[in-house]
Amino acid sequence: MSGTHLSHEAHDRLAAELEDLRTNGRPRISAEIETARAHGDLRENAEYHAAKEEQGRMEARIRQLEALLRDAVVGAGASTDAVAPGVVVTLDLEGDVEEYLVGSREDRHPTLDVLSVESPLGRAVVGAAVGDERSFATPAGATLRVRVTGIRLP
Repeated sequence: MSGTHLSHEAHDRLAAELEDLRTNGRPRISAEIETARAHGDLRENAEYHAAKEEQGRMEARIRQLEALLRDAVVGAGASTDAVAPGVVVTLDLEGDVEEYLVGSREDRHPTLDVLSVESPLGRAVVGAAVGDERSFATPAGATLRVRVTGIRLP
């Protein structure tokens, strides 16, 4: 799968965060750096160093968001025929029935956990139809079986 799969809501939320960092975050941190710089010797100025560190974290987040949004696959027309990003899937994991929103770590849902398509379980069930059984290896090395019992749109 190429790119990160995002719902329209997640894409819009991340785009708004990026815009806020560019238009409000950068000027705010620049002002903080200038204020700290005015306090004197920069080698021993904790306020200045803290502001520069925050600037570095903010610029890293801006680059991360730009790359994520540039490569994102947004709302790729989910259907209930097979497990794919954007659907809610019900899984029977060796007797334990759970329901998940299939997506990326950037997706959020008020009542459901998000099942990343890059996780071992996510990779196992993507493309499966209702009734299909798949097995997957856990990070600890165990092999588990999972059965898709339902697929619906959120």
